[in-house]
Amino acid sequence: MTADLYRIVYCSRNTILGLSEDHAAQLETILAKSRENNARDGVTGALLYSEGCFAQTLEGPLDAVQQVFERIQCDHRHGEVTVLQAGPAESRLFGAWTMALAAPPDTAGEALQQALLHQDAGADVLALLNGLVSRGEDWLAAA
Repeated sequence: MTADLYRIVYCSRNTILGLSEDHAAQLETILAKSRENNARDGVTGALLYSEGCFAQTLEGPLDAVQQVFERIQCDHRHGEVTVLQAGPAESRLFGAWTMALAAPPDTAGEALQQALLHQDAGADVLALLNGLVSRGEDWLAAA
């Protein structure tokens, strides 16, 4: 295990107001800013978004991950932030992405809700994110 690598998996209630178009614009803003900040700070990860909630994993140096997570907890677009898993990590699962979008919202929301029902929700959500990001690579290659 690399002492310098830390991972957190969390979910939160999506509090973005407005129509679907407003949600899409906010999501684009979130992704652009996250990618900029994460590239600067050595943080990687993946975000799963649905109309009702967010699930995300962040990986990187402990201090940087904590700073990102503090910003998220203070962000008015997130409510009821719940840590599902946190601790040192052996390697990055999302090292190729400063912030990957795990899947289109219409296909991911139900899978996320099911993962959150399990006792080890952190591991289930992490596996879901990893699987959806891998499928996302297939979508990009086909485009």
